[in-house]
Amino acid sequence: MKTFILFLMFVPCLCLSQMKTGTFSEMEVLQKEAPKPVVIHLYTDWCAVCKIESFRLNKDKDVVDIMNEHFYLINFEAEKTRDKINFQGQEFEYLSNGSSGIHELALALSKNKNQPVYPLWVFLDKNQNLVYYQEGQMTPQQMKQKLKEISAL
Repeated sequence: MKTFILFLMFVPCLCLSQMKTGTFSEMEVLQKEAPKPVVIHLYTDWCAVCKIESFRLNKDKDVVDIMNEHFYLINFEAEKTRDKINFQGQEFEYLSNGSSGIHELALALSKNKNQPVYPLWVFLDKNQNLVYYQEGQMTPQQMKQKLKEISAL
């Protein structure tokens, strides 16, 4: 009986799929081996909209399948990531402001250079050229549409 209950507890975990994510350095290596478009998702841990959006997108099997098969995804926590990041031939660092701060790369990717809007989505083609930019939440339907458009390029 205990085994059956444990099985029932883990079944939902097996049914959930999730988008595969990587880092900027991993993406750079993978791009040399198998070029794909890149989706960069900038978020913060305090952003409730970001959490809801992430849950909804990961719950949509079509979005997860398209993203995992045709794209490289980088989830970038803009205010907690403290590593130096090399991206498109430039080095970016964390800018500390007392107990908080922001990463230079978040500012570089954002059109709002003073304070990015979260969530922020940056879509690059396989040559790392900007093809789409969106500040604010994306629904699963919007994401599916955008992924299909970009993967067709």
